[in-house]
Amino acid sequence: MKKLINHVDDVLAESLDGFAAAHADIVSMGEGRLFVQRRGLRKGKVALISGGGSGHEPLHAGFVGHGMLDAACPGHVFTSPTPDQMLAAAEAVETGAGVLFIVKNYSGDLMNFQMAADLLDREHATVIVNDDVAVENSTYTSGRRGVAGTLIVEKIVGAAAERGDNLAVLHTLGETVNKATASMGVALTSCTVPAAGGPTFQLGEDEMEMGVGIHGEPGRRRVKLTSADEIAVELTGAILKELAPKRGQEVILLVNGFGGTPSLELYLMVHAARKVLAAAGINVVRHLTGPYVTSLEMAGCSITVTAADSAMLALWDAPVHTAALRWGM
Repeated sequence: MKKLINHVDDVLAESLDGFAAAHADIVSMGEGRLFVQRRGLRKGKVALISGGGSGHEPLHAGFVGHGMLDAACPGHVFTSPTPDQMLAAAEAVETGAGVLFIVKNYSGDLMNFQMAADLLDREHATVIVNDDVAVENSTYTSGRRGVAGTLIVEKIVGAAAERGDNLAVLHTLGETVNKATASMGVALTSCTVPAAGGPTFQLGEDEMEMGVGIHGEPGRRRVKLTSADEIAVELTGAILKELAPKRGQEVILLVNGFGGTPSLELYLMVHAARKVLAAAGINVVRHLTGPYVTSLEMAGCSITVTAADSAMLALWDAPVHTAALRWGM
């Protein structure tokens, strides 16, 4: 195992310290490194809180700041944060308008966020993201997994929270965006969890995992490596089958790298996905491309499509200033 680490047990703490120092103008670290919070909290604004296992950076801490999250709770690598982290974050950033939790559909995340919500004595609601169309059930969850579509939900809902929408409106909006969003990924290599010291799974030189999860969970099937165009046809085709958009529908296209894929290949996948969408009469009006919801150093990518109306697009375009996303300011 070759990684830039000192000691396996210190990876998360030292990474969080570096992140907080590098982005001290945007975020600060909660006591005991339980959470990362936004600087300059606004009184009367609904607090948006998310979190999950580390190893998916910049999700979630990289999306803390103006126009997105108010706090993010980092668990150990591929491990859910604990209820006390979520409760501490909520109590630190709630300023009188309630708390909206945005939670990926994984059993540990759901259980721990629910425990925190039960202990929270302030108005709150939860949006569950389940955008992965690859499989219905896995080792980690019952139902579809929450993957890169989480970013779409956090950005659009974050913009609405920034303009002052109330908790009920934000909760409905989050559920609407989630239902309009679908994702699917492919892995060309495994990732290596530092504590494990070896690959999470094995792939032959001529194999790929179609429909892989962001923790390296199995997908739909293991197949022989094929062309980017053929990969895009399968991933985007599965998404279109799920969303069933009408011809002329405007969409946001996110091509997300899993951590080990160069931009050269990600933009090639943008081109490939656009061809599939164009053939279906779908109009891509916004793009985001890069490693935003990663799986450590896994090679591969996911494609996410969100069917967006003009109101959602306006919220997507709204100013954002976080470590990982910045525009319009």
